[in-house]
Amino acid sequence: MGKDKAVKIIGNALRKGQKTLSEYEAKQVLATYDIPVTREILLTDKNNLEKAILKIGYPLVMKGCSAQIAHKTEKGLIHVDIRTIKEAKKAFNEIMAGLKGFDGGVLLQQMIKGRRELVMGMTRDAQFGPCVMFGLGGIFTEILKDISFRRAPLKKRDTLEMMSEIRGHKILDAVRGLEAADKKLLTDMLINIGRIGMEIPEVSEIDLNPVIIGESKPIVADALIVLEKI
Repeated sequence: MGKDKAVKIIGNALRKGQKTLSEYEAKQVLATYDIPVTREILLTDKNNLEKAILKIGYPLVMKGCSAQIAHKTEKGLIHVDIRTIKEAKKAFNEIMAGLKGFDGGVLLQQMIKGRRELVMGMTRDAQFGPCVMFGLGGIFTEILKDISFRRAPLKKRDTLEMMSEIRGHKILDAVRGLEAADKKLLTDMLINIGRIGMEIPEVSEIDLNPVIIGESKPIVADALIVLEKI
C-alpha cells in the first residue's frame, strides 16, 4: 500500500513537470513508508488558518511550500516559534507575499523541540545504485561532513554500523540529561529510505535535514525528494 500511494504522488508531480516534490509531498511519500514526519497542514487560504492551528497546536513553524523553491531560508519563507493567532496571520501574509509568482501555499507544522539534529538521505550512484546516508545534521552538515554511507537494501547490522561510524556517534547516547536516541526507530527509518530507493526508480535523491531527536524519538522536520523521469 505504501509504495502504491508514493508512486501516485510522484507520478502526479512528474506529469506536472516537477523536478522535485514540495516538502509537503515529500513528507507524504515518507509517511507511506512509515518514516516519522512532523504533523502538518498545507494552506492556501487564510480563512482556514485558525482551524488548522487548532489541529496542529502551538508553538508552530510556518513555511512557504512550493516544489519550485528549494532554499526556503534564503527567501525568508520560514517563521518559527509562532505562539499567537496574531503572529500566525502576520507570518501567513509575509510567506504568501514571498511566494508570489510560484505555485504553493503555507505549511503549518508542529515545532519539534530537540537539541540533536541528524541528516539522512539517499543518492543514486552510477556503479552501486541507491546508497543510504546518515550523519550529523542541521547547520553542521556542510561544516563537519560527518556522514556514513551504505548500499541499499540495508539490514539492521548495516544501520548500526553507520550509527557507530560517524565521529559524533555519542550524540545518540544518553548525555547531559538527554535520553538516548531510539536506535530501533533510526534503524527502521534508514532501512525504509533504502526501500524507497530500491522500489521507486524515479526518486533520484532524498535529503532529510534536519531529522530532530525530540526527547528520544527522531522526526523528519524538513525533506527534499529529487525526481527523475525514467
